[in-house]
Amino acid sequence: MSAVNETGTTGAIGANCHEAMERAKAAVTASTRRGLSPVAAFVGAALAFVGVTFAAGAPSPLFVLYQQEWGFPAWVLTIAFAIYAITLLVTLLIAGSLSDHIGRRPVLIGALALEIVSMLIFLFAQDIGWIIVARAIQGVATGAATGTFTAAIVELAPERHKKLGAVIGGTAPVGGLALGALITGAAVQFTTIPTVIVFSFLAVVFALGIVVIALSSETVSRRAGAVRSLIPRLSVPPHARGEFAAIVPVLVGTWMLAGLFLGLAPSIIRGVFHIDSGLVNGAIVALTPAAGAVAGFVLSRVPARTSVIWGAASVVAGIVVTLSAVAFGLLPLLFVGGVLGGAGFGAAFSGALRILAPLAPVHQRAELFAAVYLVNYLAYGIPALIVGELIGVVGLLDAVIGYGIAAAVATAVGLMVQLRRAHVTRSARATGAVPAVAAAE
Repeated sequence: MSAVNETGTTGAIGANCHEAMERAKAAVTASTRRGLSPVAAFVGAALAFVGVTFAAGAPSPLFVLYQQEWGFPAWVLTIAFAIYAITLLVTLLIAGSLSDHIGRRPVLIGALALEIVSMLIFLFAQDIGWIIVARAIQGVATGAATGTFTAAIVELAPERHKKLGAVIGGTAPVGGLALGALITGAAVQFTTIPTVIVFSFLAVVFALGIVVIALSSETVSRRAGAVRSLIPRLSVPPHARGEFAAIVPVLVGTWMLAGLFLGLAPSIIRGVFHIDSGLVNGAIVALTPAAGAVAGFVLSRVPARTSVIWGAASVVAGIVVTLSAVAFGLLPLLFVGGVLGGAGFGAAFSGALRILAPLAPVHQRAELFAAVYLVNYLAYGIPALIVGELIGVVGLLDAVIGYGIAAAVATAVGLMVQLRRAHVTRSARATGAVPAVAAAE
């Protein structure tokens, strides 16, 4: 399908999606209305989603602390990092569309309960084996929650602010990662019991999240096929496939950047800059997602395609600055690269969700977002795992530079694809071939 035809059908698709959403809401609200108002449910779901991603970023500053305390080899850290991504990916493949069949609430309550289990294992861990188990369970919980939370937030958003739901869906993950890394890093630096503080707090947050979800209205009606949906697959709704394929290189490059800072930054700080500080580790890990969250909100009124283009360009520039900082041992430049790349990450990712969200009917929305996050976490986890193994062969510096070059190339390819799609749409509009307003632009 050509870009022109896809864009030309966007208005009709969006209208159909809106009508389907309204019918689904009307069908389920009468029987499932709970105690929370729509606004309270929307805010509560968004905060619970932030908690899930906060928990995902929290262990990063603790890994070096665990290594010092328990004395395991450095390559074991790679397993602890990668097991989370692997279990998350498997869960996305198996349960990514489950909430489209049984409803958002059951999936989210189950995911938050698993998060509590993982937090308790972190809290009472005796060795690195406990941490690996906790990260595996956390990966399952996050895999079940991410696509479902993103869909639920879009659906729970007030009617006049549906775009806000997509913006929050795009910024909550990166904002939560930033808070998790930064607050955990500060706890490592300034307290003697960082694990007790962080994981006890998160267990309480998830318990409150379960209450919020239980008291919120269901946004989709039940339908047949729940068991069949558990067969591992990757499926994108037909009307979204063109845009999804076009956005994949941008997702790969931007989430590789996230993997660089969240997975490898503590090793870079220690191995390249010879700094051993929980606060510095937390700050550098938090920098990229924090800048991403801010950029996602600030650019929420910018056309989605423009946001993706600007974001991809900023990611490429941020990677170049970051690699220069690592190559020449310039720590301030590393922070500059993190801010620049992180801002691009947030702009590109939130713009991508705004492009894709209107293209999926309500009963296929979680499935679409699951496919998005499958790409994200493949790019986030697998390259970092490979680099972790290569560090012992080629050295930290060369491995990181090679990783950065690969991320920059992927993002640059995505940038060219997005520029091409924008050019085709502008040309078609100039000749009157498409409507004057399109959701993707």
